[in-house]
Amino acid sequence: METIYLAGGCLWGVQAFIKTLPGVESTEAGRANGKTQTLEGEYDGYAECVKTIFNPAQVSVEELMGYLFEIIDPYSVNKQGEDVGEKYRTGVYSEIPEHLTAAKAFIKERADSASIAVEVMPLENYVKSAEEHQDRLAKCPDDYCHIPQAMLSKYL
Repeated sequence: METIYLAGGCLWGVQAFIKTLPGVESTEAGRANGKTQTLEGEYDGYAECVKTIFNPAQVSVEELMGYLFEIIDPYSVNKQGEDVGEKYRTGVYSEIPEHLTAAKAFIKERADSASIAVEVMPLENYVKSAEEHQDRLAKCPDDYCHIPQAMLSKYL
């Protein structure tokens, strides 16, 4: 098993979508590549993301990128759907250099690669989200999500 961190806006929908993908063994809602936790409990500079544990014999990083691009606007900076702010930026983070190389190659191969706003960076840090954010859409299906409902069950 390998681990990659995928950011695609609000983590609730991203987690609900990613956990349905072939080859994905487990997911965890969290935040990556931030600076500090504030006194108010907010995470300064972090991107909402989904820690994704996957079987590379069943799904490649390139395939995971393709899935991610199905649910995001890859040209948008710090915004997905109605969610706006730095924490809603899109990104791919990993401690495995080959993951980053594959993600960058996926973007570079696209005809619109110069317009892509998805950051691809080494994982600097990660914080697991509170329990109420884990599998949030399963617990509260009427909560807002920028991902169309049909996409959330596309690969079940």
